[in-house]
Amino acid sequence: MLATLLAVDGPDTVALTPVTKAGLPDWLAAQSPATASWVKAVGFTGEAGSTVFLPGPDGGVAHMLAGVSAIDDLWAFAGMPASLPAGSYKIDAALDARAATRAALGWALGSYRFTRYRKPPEKGFANLVWPAEADRGEVERAATATWLVRDLVNTPACDMGPAELAQAAQDLAAEFDAAVEVIVGQDLLDRDYPAIHAVGRASPREPRLIDLRWGNPQHPKVTIVGKGVCFDTGGLDLKPSSAMLIMKKDMGGAAHALALGRMIMMAGLPVRLRVLVPAVENVVSGDSFKPQDVLKTRKGLTVEVGNTDAEGRLILCDALAEADSEKPELLIDFATLTGAARVALGPDLPALMCNDDALANDLTEAGSAVDDPMWRLPLWAPYRKGLDSKVADINNVTTNGFAGAITAGLFLQEFVSKGTPWAHLDTYAWNGSARPGRPEGGEALGLRAAYAVIAKRFG
Repeated sequence: MLATLLAVDGPDTVALTPVTKAGLPDWLAAQSPATASWVKAVGFTGEAGSTVFLPGPDGGVAHMLAGVSAIDDLWAFAGMPASLPAGSYKIDAALDARAATRAALGWALGSYRFTRYRKPPEKGFANLVWPAEADRGEVERAATATWLVRDLVNTPACDMGPAELAQAAQDLAAEFDAAVEVIVGQDLLDRDYPAIHAVGRASPREPRLIDLRWGNPQHPKVTIVGKGVCFDTGGLDLKPSSAMLIMKKDMGGAAHALALGRMIMMAGLPVRLRVLVPAVENVVSGDSFKPQDVLKTRKGLTVEVGNTDAEGRLILCDALAEADSEKPELLIDFATLTGAARVALGPDLPALMCNDDALANDLTEAGSAVDDPMWRLPLWAPYRKGLDSKVADINNVTTNGFAGAITAGLFLQEFVSKGTPWAHLDTYAWNGSARPGRPEGGEALGLRAAYAVIAKRFG
C-alpha cells in the first residue's frame, strides 16, 4: 500500500544514520580519522534536513549521515524521499516503537505528490526499509487517510463537485463494506433538510447529503460531520477574486470526515460509525438564497441570513441536527469555517470548540502527543446575543465582526443537544507553502488527533 516503505533490505541498501547537531561531535569522535575528516571537509554540521554520503573503499557510497532535529521528530525523515537519490535506505539507529513509527510515517507523508493533471517527475521517491519496530497499521492508516484529504482538497471544483464528493464516499463505502445513502436535490426538501437545499439550490450541480454508516449497530455511536462546500463564491455576498483562489478547499471538512471514517474502518474499531457530509456549491444565479432571507432548518429553528458567505454553518446545522437526533456517544465536525480562526491561530492550528471539557482535554492532549496540534477557543456564552435576530430565531452572523470563529461555533452549538459530547474543529485544510512532508496544497489538520481520541475511548 505504501510503495516507498516496501523496500527489502539488500546489498544495495544504504545505511542512513540520523544525527543531531548537538550529537555530531560525539559521533565523529567514534569514527575513523578518514571518516571524520571527510565529514568536516564537506561542511556537514548536522543541520536538520542536511545529508552527506560517506564514500566506501571502492569509491561507492558506503553510508549516509542525515541531520535531524530529534530522532523521534515526526518530520525528521519527511524531506528525504524527495531529496535523496532513488534507491533503498535503512535507518541505522536503535529506534523504539514510537520513534520507528514516526520515522516511517514521516517518510510516507513525504512521499506524496498530486499528479492527476500532470506527469510525475522522472525522479521517483527514495525507498525506506520498514523500521523493525514500526507499527505498520498505524502508519498505513494515517498516511492513506492524509493522502485522501490531500487528493480531495487538491482536486479543482470542475472535477470535485457534490456528485464527485458523493462518489468518493461511495468508493470508500465499497472498500470497507459500508452502507451509503445520498439524498439529492428536491429530496432534501421532501426529507426536511431545508438549509442544505437553500444554500446549494443556485448551482446546476444539485446539493446533496451524503450519509455513510458502518459497524455493528450495538456498538457505541460515533458520528463525524464534514462541511462539503465544493466551491464557495460567497453567493450574493460575493467574494473578491483573490479570496476565491483556493475556495476549492472549502470542502476540506468533508475530506477530513471521510478520511477519519477511513481510519476507523481500517482499524476495525468497535464503533457504530456514521459520516454525514452536506455537499453543495455556493454560487450565484437567479435562484440564489439572499441576504435577509429566513431559512427553515431541520431542527425547526429559523435562521435569518445576515451574510450568504457564511454558508458553511447553514449546511452544517441540518447535518448536526440529524447527527444529534441519534444521541451519539461522540460527535465531531470538521469545517473550513472562518477566516477569523486563521487570523487568531494561523494556518497550522485548527480552532477547537467543544461542549465537553473532558473531550476537549483529550483532543488537545492527543494533538500534542501525535504532532497534530489544535488550540481550544471558548464557546463564550455572552457572545451568543450577537446572533440574535429580530425576525427569526437566530442570525447566521453577528454585525460587530468580533470573535468570528467563536460566534460560528455558538451558532452550531444551537443544533446540538447539551448532553451530546461534541467537538467542532475549524480547520484550514491547506499548506500555503511546502515544508518537509507537507507539500503546498491540501492538508489534514486535526485528523490524527481525532482518531487517537476515538481509538483510546472506544478501541
